[in-house]
Amino acid sequence: MPEAAPAPTGSAPTPVNPRSRVLIASLIGTTIEFYDFYIYATAAVLVFPTLFFPSDDPTTALLSSFAVFGAAMVARPIGAMIFGHLGDRLGRKGTLVASLLTMGIATFLIGVLPTYAQIGWVATALLVVMRLAQGFALGGEWSGAALIATENAPKGKRALFGTFPQLGAPLGFIIGNGLFLIIGAVLPSSAGADPSQPSEAFLSWGWRIPFLFSAVMVAIGLWVRMRLVESPVFAKTRDAGLVRKLPLATVFRGHWKQLVLGTFIMLATYVLFYLMTTFSLSFGRTPTDAAVPGLGYSYTTFVLMLIFGVLFFAAFTLISGPLADKYGRRGTLIAVTAGIVVFGLAWVPLIGLGTLGVVLWLVLGFSLMGMTFGPMGALLPELFPTSVRYTGSGISYNVSSILGAAVAPFIAVALWEAGDGSPWLVGVYLSAMGVLTLVALLLGKETKDVALEEGETPAAEDSGEPAPAVSATV
Repeated sequence: MPEAAPAPTGSAPTPVNPRSRVLIASLIGTTIEFYDFYIYATAAVLVFPTLFFPSDDPTTALLSSFAVFGAAMVARPIGAMIFGHLGDRLGRKGTLVASLLTMGIATFLIGVLPTYAQIGWVATALLVVMRLAQGFALGGEWSGAALIATENAPKGKRALFGTFPQLGAPLGFIIGNGLFLIIGAVLPSSAGADPSQPSEAFLSWGWRIPFLFSAVMVAIGLWVRMRLVESPVFAKTRDAGLVRKLPLATVFRGHWKQLVLGTFIMLATYVLFYLMTTFSLSFGRTPTDAAVPGLGYSYTTFVLMLIFGVLFFAAFTLISGPLADKYGRRGTLIAVTAGIVVFGLAWVPLIGLGTLGVVLWLVLGFSLMGMTFGPMGALLPELFPTSVRYTGSGISYNVSSILGAAVAPFIAVALWEAGDGSPWLVGVYLSAMGVLTLVALLLGKETKDVALEEGETPAAEDSGEPAPAVSATV
């Protein structure tokens, strides 16, 4: 056989990431980050009101716990700005490693915190600090993972690749809540105790296990991400001298319309997600004879129902990718958001059907969640050019977390009380947020055929001269 022709001399070929490595790295990182976030959300309902926010009024304690839960959402845009600056200036890979480390350390430290009974208000203050660090880290995680997936995607499959970081949300939920479920089974409430409440052993030390276990998951995630090479799309921008000196200033100056549209396009997604996870866990476990009645399920029963619903979340997240690649992001999301509006109005009729209706409510809600969340991994990055993509997509995604996720559980509890235990006002609130998202989608444009390399101009916000290329390592 003739010998293979020698490789052309000159510059070495640009290293590329294998597709399998791209998908695993974008999936495992967001799975870990969302796992860390969800175990806090679960603990915020189960144990933190008792251990860190003691009050004679259970509702006040729960609202205080939710307030700290929401405080992390305020830190997320700050994380998006700082990590976005690093990601757009220095590269995607090193920035993603830094965000994962920050989240992992904060989560582990929550697992070793003393409680209010041990050191008083200092315990609450330390919990707030760790929660803010979690939000700060997640602010930089999502956009970087989405960019790793979409900037390495083959032609015509960006939305499909973009669903893999999104898939981390349902997987993180299942792992986190599954672990809490196992611990709850091993440490059950004593005979005669309220089955919806955790046992003394669970309150004493059992709740700490998921937070400590995070260290193992972070180590695995770091190993995977360290094997990545830089995104070729960013490498071309860097090598062409198009890296921006101040990505944040550039994105606010030249792309503020995309920031606003992206923020409101994500709004219904965030509200739906946190209503179906955090709020529903409180609503489902609250006894039917409480001052503000709930559904009265035991913790184990309702979490199993939630996990069943989240399986549909995962499945429809993957299904949404090919649909968004074929029919477009905008058209797909308009149809799904209209479904969310209708779903919000159907809450009470569904729940009124008994257990079958509650399961159907969860399945429909999580299915719509997958269909709306999946295409966001491609749509938000496609709104911005490479030189500000990390910053722009991250800010849109995380500012929306303040308008949606930060206040959603708090508003939902207030509306639940106003409805005397009926969640009909909560459903109306979801529908109203869906209408706002519909307006944003109608005002926006389709991004399916936008080339990620398009829209670049010399990087000089002030002088008009190209900015010098910078190192891609952090």
